[in-house]
Amino acid sequence: MDKYNDLSKLFKVLSDPTRIQILDILSCGTLCACDILESLRISQSTLSHHMKVLMDCGLVIGEKKSTWMHYSLDQARVKDLHDLLDNITLPKENCICNSNSEENRR
Repeated sequence: MDKYNDLSKLFKVLSDPTRIQILDILSCGTLCACDILESLRISQSTLSHHMKVLMDCGLVIGEKKSTWMHYSLDQARVKDLHDLLDNITLPKENCICNSNSEENRR
């Protein structure tokens, strides 16, 4: 059940269009918060909120350099997200539908 809870929390984070846009922006590499702000029509405090949410779920890494934060995607966590999605959307040997089909054939 943990994998479903983890995935549900990630979906909640990803349910916000601004956060999805931020992830898309960060797909280009590490960026300063000021560069992210130029691409979005939000305040600095709103960006900080979204970045905190993305960092709390582990999708984004933040590093303070001088007076600005620099953000990047956590590629390991992004891969985990891919794996979680694959796990629930791709057929597998021990899939529940396979056990139901076998029972129905009896």
